[in-house]
Amino acid sequence: MSLLPAHMPMPPAGGGAAHMTGLMWMPTRPLTVARLFAVHPQPVPVLPLLGLGLLVAYLAGVVVLRRREDSWPLLRSACWLLGVATIELMTATGFDGYGMDLFSVHMIQHMTLSMLAPILLALGAPVTLLLRALSGGGARRRRVRAGVLRVLHSKPAALIANPIVTGILFLFSLYALYFTPLFDVLMGTMWGHNLMLIHFLLIGMLYFWGVLGVDPSPRRGNGLMGRAGSPVARIAEMAIPVPFHAFFGVVLMMASTVMVSYYAHPMPSLDVAAMTDQQTAGGIAWGFTELPTLLVLLVLFLQWQRSDARRTAAADRRVERYGDAELDAYNARLQSLAQKDAARP
Repeated sequence: MSLLPAHMPMPPAGGGAAHMTGLMWMPTRPLTVARLFAVHPQPVPVLPLLGLGLLVAYLAGVVVLRRREDSWPLLRSACWLLGVATIELMTATGFDGYGMDLFSVHMIQHMTLSMLAPILLALGAPVTLLLRALSGGGARRRRVRAGVLRVLHSKPAALIANPIVTGILFLFSLYALYFTPLFDVLMGTMWGHNLMLIHFLLIGMLYFWGVLGVDPSPRRGNGLMGRAGSPVARIAEMAIPVPFHAFFGVVLMMASTVMVSYYAHPMPSLDVAAMTDQQTAGGIAWGFTELPTLLVLLVLFLQWQRSDARRTAAADRRVERYGDAELDAYNARLQSLAQKDAARP
């Protein structure tokens, strides 16, 4: 493997990885499993540094809670750590280099950064951690916490958290990106490539922030947005994009020509045919959604189960404290009817 700084002028659409501008590492040897998973960050490791920053910020919040003897679930920390590790795997190894040469490897990057990593990060409950870390301390922390809450309850936040908006943005990452010249433009430069990967991660975080409902969001309360946060609505929201992902994958697999011009001419040294690579990418897009979907459905089921248990326990406590008014009224009615029947000759 070698470092290929691409300082050539911006090519026309379809120029491929050999014409990318910016200091980028791109592999020149055929793909193997060992080379794919080998640690090899880019000369300018934007996403790996972002992932490390997310990890440090999260751990700082946990440390703040621990210092004041406030507990924080270990499982949430583990989910955040796994989410960051997933980002590093996709951007600090051979996945990033080969993803600029092969559509199939890029599709693994896309699906992982937009679906798997965001789910793990959302399960880490970063907003909850931030609010709890800011709840103690001086006036400055309280002002920051109040500012965060104002943002969460603002109209712009309600707009971008709307399930219709998040669903459209989530699907936009597939159809509007790959079936228009936008992908070729972004992949033509180092910064465009990194911007696209950050877009995958942010859109996925926004989408699963609402679907999982772990953190505070505008989808709370008794209004329309509150109903959108119900378990049934969130299961439906998770299920709706699945056929669109499947259709996208089928289009790539069944196409008779190369759909994304950037990958029309893989580097000869990789020994990969463009159509074969595209069909593999389509199969990945089609089949990858199953694991994240099952993971989210499992989380939603556990949330529903715990919520039902909490409601049952709360009802039992009310009965113990105040009695069951409905049951008492029903028993009194039965007793009255029995007395009337006994009084008849």
